[in-house]
Amino acid sequence: MLRDRTLRLQYGNRIEAVIVVGTQLSTDVYGAAPAEALTFGVKHSDGVEVDVVSHGQSEPAPANGGKRWPLDPSTILRIRMAQPSTEANDNKVTVCYYGENGKHPIDQAGLFLTGITISLDVDADRDGVVEKNNPRKATWTWGPDGQGAVLLVNCDKENPLIEVEDCQDERVFCKEDLEDMSRMILRTKGPERLPPGYEMVLYIPISDSDKVGVFYLQNPFFGQRYIHVLGRRKLYHVVTYTGGSAELEFFVEGLRFPDDSFNGLVTVHVSLLEALAEGIPQTPIFTDTVVFRVAPWIMTPNTLAPVSVFVCSVKDNYLFLKEIKNLVSKANCDVKVCSGYMNRGDRWMQDEIEFGYIQAPHKGFPVVLDSPRNGGLQDFAVKEILGPDFGYVTREPLFELVSSLDSFGNLEVSPPVTANGKAYPLGRILIGSSFPTSAGRRMTKVVRDFLYAQQVQAPVELYSDWLMVGHVDEFMTFVPIPGKKQQFRLLMASPSACYRLFREKQKEGHGEAIMFKGYSGTDTKRVTINKVLSNEVMIQENQYVQRCIDWNRDILKKELGLEEKDILDIPALFKMDKGGKAMAYFPNMVNMIVLARDLGIAKPFGPIIAEECCLEQYVSSLLEPLGLTCTYIDDVSSYHKQLGEVHCGTNVQRKPFAYDWWNIIP
Repeated sequence: MLRDRTLRLQYGNRIEAVIVVGTQLSTDVYGAAPAEALTFGVKHSDGVEVDVVSHGQSEPAPANGGKRWPLDPSTILRIRMAQPSTEANDNKVTVCYYGENGKHPIDQAGLFLTGITISLDVDADRDGVVEKNNPRKATWTWGPDGQGAVLLVNCDKENPLIEVEDCQDERVFCKEDLEDMSRMILRTKGPERLPPGYEMVLYIPISDSDKVGVFYLQNPFFGQRYIHVLGRRKLYHVVTYTGGSAELEFFVEGLRFPDDSFNGLVTVHVSLLEALAEGIPQTPIFTDTVVFRVAPWIMTPNTLAPVSVFVCSVKDNYLFLKEIKNLVSKANCDVKVCSGYMNRGDRWMQDEIEFGYIQAPHKGFPVVLDSPRNGGLQDFAVKEILGPDFGYVTREPLFELVSSLDSFGNLEVSPPVTANGKAYPLGRILIGSSFPTSAGRRMTKVVRDFLYAQQVQAPVELYSDWLMVGHVDEFMTFVPIPGKKQQFRLLMASPSACYRLFREKQKEGHGEAIMFKGYSGTDTKRVTINKVLSNEVMIQENQYVQRCIDWNRDILKKELGLEEKDILDIPALFKMDKGGKAMAYFPNMVNMIVLARDLGIAKPFGPIIAEECCLEQYVSSLLEPLGLTCTYIDDVSSYHKQLGEVHCGTNVQRKPFAYDWWNIIP
C-alpha cells in the first residue's frame, strides 16, 4: 500500500509540490472550488497518474481533461508519479471548475509537480549486501525468515594511541575501523535541483543518541574524510541533495550493548522537509526509516574449538605453567602468558574475564567481558587483549557490593540444547546464585541484567552459594564427544560416586591404600580409604553437598533437556569451613580445562592401588572411551591450596558458532 500524504489545493492558484516516487498525494477538490462551481475536470501530464475517488469508488482521470465529475465534499484526487523528474516542476495537474453552463471553466487550481526518489537502505535481508528499498527495512524480526539490519558495537580498538574502545571516540582512525560498522546508503534520484525551500535531514531519536553513531564519507574522490554526523550530542544532519542519480554512503556503529534499559533496537530516519515561505518553519512531507538491532555478546561453550589459552605466570606456578604449555601444544592452539608485572600476583584468569564474540552478516570479532571483581588482573583485558578486531565490554555496579559470585568462574554456558520443546542453538548461560529462599550471595544485578538482555542464550540460575568460593565451575563442566557433532556430556562433581568407588576398593581389600602420596608441600596426615569411610562428620557434610549438587542436577536436566545418560559423575569430596560453606577436600577434577579432545584435569592424589591413582583410573575409564585424552596436572601448591583448580587458573578463547544468532526465535 502506498504511503499517503494530504495536500490542499489553493483557490485560484497553482502551487509547487515535490512528490516522492512510491507515495501518493491525496488532494481535496472541493475545498479550492469557487462558490458557483458545480462540476470539475482534471488535466495532467503523461508522467502523472490521477484517480478521482468519491464515496469509495475510484476512477482514472484521462490526461486530456475530457471527463467531468460532480463536485462533492467527499471527492478527492489521488496523484502518483511512477518515475522521478528530470527537471524541477516538469509535471503538472490542473483542476478546472465549471459552473451551470459548463462550457468554459470559471476557475482553475493546480499543481506543479517534481518527482524524486528517496530511499534509506541497509542490509535488511542480512546477506552482507545493502539492497535497494527493502519493504521490511523499518521493522526487525527474529528467525530464518526474519528481516532487519544488524549493528556491531564498535568495541575494539584500531588506534594504538588511545586507551578506550573505538565507540568512545568520534573519529575514524583507519579504514579497518569502518569495517566494524554497518553500511547505510541514502539513494536519491531526481532533477539537478529541487524547487526552493526543500532539504533532506538525517536524524535519530534522542533516546538513541547514546546507542548509535553515524559517519559520512566526505569528498570521496579528493582525500577521503569521514565525519561524525549523528550520535552523542548530534541528533540530526542536513544532507546535501546532489541531483541526478546519487548514492550517499554512511557508516553506522553501535555504542552500547543491549541491557535492562535498552532492548537493542535503534532507528535512523531521513525526512524531506518543506518550507512554505522564508521565516516559516519547515514541515516534513516524507520520512523513510531503517531499524538496526545491536548484535548481542555471545559466549562460547567447551564444545567449540579452542583458539588461545590464557594463563598467569606467578612466583609459585612454574611447574603448572609448564604442564599447561605441554597440554596446549598437544591441542594445537596458542598459549598466552600474562606476566607477573601485569597480573600483580593475581592468578585467577578464569575469574577476571569471559571470552565471547559479536557477529553481523558482514563481519564478526571476539569480545572479552571483564568482570567487576577487579583484582590484580584488573587492567589485563584493556591493556593486553583490547585491540584491532578484539573488543571489550564490562559492567560495574554503582551501589551493590561485589562478591565472589561476580567472578567468572561463576559464569558458564552450555552447548546447544533443546529443552521443553524449545531449541537453544547457541546454548544457555549458566550462573550461580543463592538458594531461592535465602538471602545469600548473588551475582550483581548489573551483570545479570546484561546477560539476560543479550536474549540469544537465555540464562539459567543455579545454586552455588553453598560453596565457599561459590562458583558453578566447582561442580560442573561440559566436554565434547569428538567426531560426533553437537554431542556432549555434562560432568558433575559427585561425593556419592567417590564414596561408592572407595567402598568398592575397600571391599577388594585396598582399605589401607594411601591418599595424597607426593602431595607437594603438604602437612596432611596419613589418609587411607578406611579413614575416609569411617569419618562420620565428613560423610554427613558430603551428604549435604550431594543434595546441593543434585538440586542443580535437576535444574540442568529440566532447563537443558538432559537425561541421566547425558551426565557423568566425577568423584569428589568436600569439607566444610566454620561458616558452613564447602570446599574441595582433594583437587577437584571437574574443574578442568577442555581443549577439544584434550582435557587438563587437576591431579587428585587419590588412593594408590597397584602404583596407580584409583581416582585417575576411574575418571579416565569414563572419559577416554568417548575419544577424550586425560592429562592430570599437579595444581596443589599453586591453585588447590588457594581454593581453585586448573579451570580457575586458565581461560580459553574459542572459535565462534557457525550458526547465525539472528535466526533464533527467543
